Amino acid sequence: MSRPQQITVLGATGSIGLSTLDVIGRHPERYQVFALSGFTRLNELLALCIRHAPRFAVVPEAGVARALQDDLNAAGLQTRVLVGEEGLCQVASDPEVDAVMAAIVGAAGLRPTLAAVEAGKKILLANKEALVMSGALFMQAVRKSGSVLLPIDSEHNAIFQCMPRDFSRGLGAVGVRRILLTASGGPFRQTPLDELVHVSPDQACAHPNWSMGRKISVDSASMMNKGLELIEACWLFDAEPAQVEVVIHPQSVIHSLVDYVDGSVLAQLGNPDMRTPIANALAWPERIDSGVAPLDLFAIARLDFQAPDEQRFPCLRLARQAAEAGNSAPAMLNAANEVAVAAFLDGRVRYLEIASIIEEVLNLEAVVSLEDLDAVFTADARARELAGQWLKRHGR
Repeated sequence: MSRPQQITVLGATGSIGLSTLDVIGRHPERYQVFALSGFTRLNELLALCIRHAPRFAVVPEAGVARALQDDLNAAGLQTRVLVGEEGLCQVASDPEVDAVMAAIVGAAGLRPTLAAVEAGKKILLANKEALVMSGALFMQAVRKSGSVLLPIDSEHNAIFQCMPRDFSRGLGAVGVRRILLTASGGPFRQTPLDELVHVSPDQACAHPNWSMGRKISVDSASMMNKGLELIEACWLFDAEPAQVEVVIHPQSVIHSLVDYVDGSVLAQLGNPDMRTPIANALAWPERIDSGVAPLDLFAIARLDFQAPDEQRFPCLRLARQAAEAGNSAPAMLNAANEVAVAAFLDGRVRYLEIASIIEEVLNLEAVVSLEDLDAVFTADARARELAGQWLKRHGR
């Protein structure tokens, strides 16, 4: 290898970003950090810049950028600080960048991820909302640019590993009958339904298997995360919603499965550690050490499976309906969920009201086609407006 691959990490201070930097740090001969971005954990971003000495750092505001630049200068670093969405797009599409870890949570990650796609970069996609919001436009841009798109969600990465290399020809053409998308069931898998009304944000964020940020932890508890992953899987693997089945698997050892027409079912197993799919995507089509401990099947001893209860997890039902409706429905689902989850984490709504807000938004607004990115953001803004009206009407 003539030089280390240059990697931009969008969302460096989140759990995915930190895991990515851990894997990169294990292979300095292969990878070098080109740019890092952070949103609120700016002291952590400073520490990461000091450790990895990137060419660029990106923060949301000019005042923050000046303060960070002063700290970096004082530390003797040559890192240049950029600002906002423009800065994110710049470090995602820079000619020297080889790969981009797209790990900004939510709709905010869409434009910079698309900038990387349009520049033909290798995309390590952890920002599922980019595909949920703009699936057809996003995949069209991937095909046009020749960008390599590699999924980072443990489930989608597992499916990718279990698929034949030519799966882009269509599931039927490669003998795939269905995709089995596994879910842990989160912290409320066995909680009595009448107790869910009293759930606190801290309880919702206490995932039994994975260490994640607070927003994605709430999504996991409600299984909206799995609903978004269902939509993402349809775009990644050219599947219909009916070809993707969600299976609750509490141990989070089997990360997903692919069912073939000949009766074969291929599964990818591993300890619940995001460094495994990150390392897989970074090195693809090769393999590298991720730092994850080997799987001990004797310690696990058993693997359990059950069907999801849509009464317990109404967000999963809403996501499947949005997947079937297509067009603007997934973008509106995602936007309404972001508003509802933020309000829940702020203590303004109850856990069960998250689904109520989303369902009202989807029922109030007609589904429209999305011809361009402006239409995507119009649908996103309208859903946020309707969710905000729900909060105002209920005095939240």
